[in-house]
Amino acid sequence: MKRISPLLTILLFVSIVFVSCNKKDDDIPEQIFDETKIDDPINNFVWKAMNSWYNWQPNVPKLADSKDDDLNSYYNFLNSYDTPEDLFDDLLFDAGNTDRYSWFIDDYNEQNASFRGVNDAYGFEFKVARLCADCNEIIGYVTYVVPNSPASDANMKRGDMFYKFDGIELNLDNYRIVNNYYDGEITSISLEFNTIENGVIVPNDVQANLIIREVVENPVFYSDIITNDAGTKIGYLVYNGFKYTFHEELNNVFGNFKSEGIQELVLDLRYNGGGSVLTSAYLASMIYGGASENDVFAKLIYNAKHSDEGGYYPFFDTAYVYDKDGEYSGSDANINRLNSLTRLYVITSGSTASASEMVINGLAPYLSEVIKIGTTTYGKNVGSITLYDSPDFKKTGANSAHTNAMQPIVFQIYNKFDESDYTQGFAPDYEVIERASQMKPFGDLEEPLLKAALDLISGVGSKTSLSRTQSLENLELFNSLDVKKHSKEMYIIPE
Repeated sequence: MKRISPLLTILLFVSIVFVSCNKKDDDIPEQIFDETKIDDPINNFVWKAMNSWYNWQPNVPKLADSKDDDLNSYYNFLNSYDTPEDLFDDLLFDAGNTDRYSWFIDDYNEQNASFRGVNDAYGFEFKVARLCADCNEIIGYVTYVVPNSPASDANMKRGDMFYKFDGIELNLDNYRIVNNYYDGEITSISLEFNTIENGVIVPNDVQANLIIREVVENPVFYSDIITNDAGTKIGYLVYNGFKYTFHEELNNVFGNFKSEGIQELVLDLRYNGGGSVLTSAYLASMIYGGASENDVFAKLIYNAKHSDEGGYYPFFDTAYVYDKDGEYSGSDANINRLNSLTRLYVITSGSTASASEMVINGLAPYLSEVIKIGTTTYGKNVGSITLYDSPDFKKTGANSAHTNAMQPIVFQIYNKFDESDYTQGFAPDYEVIERASQMKPFGDLEEPLLKAALDLISGVGSKTSLSRTQSLENLELFNSLDVKKHSKEMYIIPE
């Protein structure tokens, strides 16, 4: 299999040459669709792009190459859908099960900003859980707060509990009011906070009124070096997303780890739903001391129509640096590779997905152990590219009359040993559940998941002592990261 070089990686979309696999393209080279016969020309783009690129195209009868042999029939088919998104949704293979990931894009400018860590947001993530197994009360609790955001301005912090959302006291019947958090028509929310005393919700008269605004989220959320009683230096990194515009910040953290001579690494991916494939390869290159650009970190396999796009990502020696607008800066950074690690401790949850799982899977053949602490990961071994309404589906030349695009799954990812069977997620080696009542700041030595990793490193942990115990307020009903757009994605960097 060919190697994806660093230059090819950054220019992957630019290098794609669209070759239609429709036999009519040979029969009628100059065929131009009569758009007057199509109610919405965007539907033609949707079908053509999905027919060419979709990972499961052979499994979808409506994407058969013969579908547009008869143009009148094809036009009538396209016209049977009220919107392009309706057509897109109907073309997905086993939607919600096999394909839980492809989506239609209303505004590709907004999406590309999100890929860079820029969103209109309140600046915090949260979960909602039942207070006890047989009661009606519901609490929300903050999992993390983004610096320089409305939430941080309101002095919200990880572990804060709230019992009212937009003035509504939460219970089993109404807790879905929290969906206002991601309702694009709503630009402000309010929270009223509480404590829990003897299993009872006690309001504490603290309230936050938040107005949404643009927030730039640095995924390199927290880092520290911890020295245990035996003198072992342990690097700890909370990394919340593979954003390609923060390569320099990520590399700088590993530069500090390297200069300080850490001997172990705890990589906290519990809130990391994925992101850029290239960034995933860079992170792996920082972790694995024996890395070589001749070694396979991950392989990408496309459908038969685009098998020539497949290749592999190696471990890199240098990383491209992008500015916060997503433009290549023209400079590269020498990767700060750790030479001291033989194993890796990874903190995981159901929000750990795609590019995060790619790191786990890709490093497994090279390290003696990849030890997972937390709960089972999401289970996403496929990735996507952005397809635009242009002759070759690239952004250049896209139809300026609209900003619709698509983000369908177009490749599956494998490691060096062709292993890719983790659609049910990676089960933890040590199950530790994050509970509202036990939340502590990141880096706190008593924070349960970090403590579990530190205990294992120190030789005092065991599967028995770290196993699940019951907790009344742990009956999770809602996780904001499950609703957040693009939160579990693995993609090739946009053009």
